[in-house]
Amino acid sequence: MFDHTSRYYNLDTAQYTAAGGRKIAYARRRFLPQGNSLPVLQEVVVKQGDRLDLITAQSLGVAEQFWQVCDANNAMNPDSLTAELGQRIRVPVPQV
Repeated sequence: MFDHTSRYYNLDTAQYTAAGGRKIAYARRRFLPQGNSLPVLQEVVVKQGDRLDLITAQSLGVAEQFWQVCDANNAMNPDSLTAELGQRIRVPVPQV
């Protein structure tokens, strides 16, 4: 259902039966890991012009993996990680 690099890849799927008997498949809810429990690859200090996708591309090699950085910092809003100059961002060891 999801690409192996997706944050939803390991989620269980379930099926809902709607009125009329139509079956609808869905992914179960994803619970966020505790960020401080993830092994850290490096810490990045936010500078002027930094963006999370660029930080992720430079550190993990794939901008679309920004969600791993969000998880490591317990961030629900990706923009909050780069909103403040000088903020330290934990970049985790990539999770597969």
